[in-house]
Amino acid sequence: MDISELGEFGLIDRLTRDIKIKNTSTMKGAGDDCAVLNYPDKQVLVTTDMLMEGVHFDLTYTDLRNLGYKAAMVNISDVFAMNGTPRQITVSLALSKRFTVEDMETFYEGLRSACDKWNVDIVGGDTTSSYTGLAISITCIGEADKQDIVYRSGAKETDLVCVSGDLGAAYMGLQLLEREKSVYYQQVDEARKKGDRNALAELSHFQPDFAGKEYLLQRQLKAEARGDIIARLHEAGIRPTAMMDISDGLSSELMHICKQSHVGCRIFEKNIPIDYQTAVMAEELNMNVTTCALNGGEDYELLFTVPIGDHSKIELIDDVKLIGHITKENLGCVLVTRDDNEFELKSQGWNPLQ
Repeated sequence: MDISELGEFGLIDRLTRDIKIKNTSTMKGAGDDCAVLNYPDKQVLVTTDMLMEGVHFDLTYTDLRNLGYKAAMVNISDVFAMNGTPRQITVSLALSKRFTVEDMETFYEGLRSACDKWNVDIVGGDTTSSYTGLAISITCIGEADKQDIVYRSGAKETDLVCVSGDLGAAYMGLQLLEREKSVYYQQVDEARKKGDRNALAELSHFQPDFAGKEYLLQRQLKAEARGDIIARLHEAGIRPTAMMDISDGLSSELMHICKQSHVGCRIFEKNIPIDYQTAVMAEELNMNVTTCALNGGEDYELLFTVPIGDHSKIELIDDVKLIGHITKENLGCVLVTRDDNEFELKSQGWNPLQ
């Protein structure tokens, strides 16, 4: 169905009519001029992310359901990175005429799947037209007790530096998708130049070569917020001193923490967690796997620091790796390689404004 047939309010009603409220702090959700939220005894956390077609995602290989899922998760991840609990999101969309109502319902399926996983309410948003493709803006609202909130600025000398999961897989997934996209369009161009209609017809059934690389695709196309790690830290009685989620790359996020905490760090290459598929793909593309893990981005793992006294507790938490420690500010940020050489760590992660 054409979106213009429903109109803005008809579309909003259709996308939100089956949403069930999960949180007592949600007094009024979608359907009025404002959502009404109640946080009498908590600190409120608010984060916003904008995703632009052609900059943050490519619909050549990104399906709308996964896009909706990822769009919600990257915002939910920001609240977890403050040691908070996500409660509500608002969703604003700018749509070109090529999208149908059914397309947006598919997008919302993914969005709602992500929200259901972490008991988050969809409480409003906006829709408008776009001449340049799809634009997505999501605001996530969360809560935390004042004493539990973790900022980027709290790292102290001798603190341990930890990360969850593994790094570089999302970036390798992007490289794989871009490679197969390039192969496809190259074959299309060649067939058109030759005027080969049969070859063009066969390319409509083009199958990219993803065998053995499914994990990389999942990490790129379906991001996961690490609320499970936050829960394990709580259970272990660990309160991080500083924390961020890794969206732009480990090197960039480390530099943010060190700059805002007025400290330095020593990170050990041998301790950076890298999945086997990531290493294989990097070798296949003749790329340095450590560089990919440091600078790739979109892992949405948690980077955090903890007091040295929590060392034994951290070692007991699955899927968390100790990668280094915090030092004095004048010692700078250093990467110690596998052969014990030392290099200045530089912020080379993804820059959305370039």
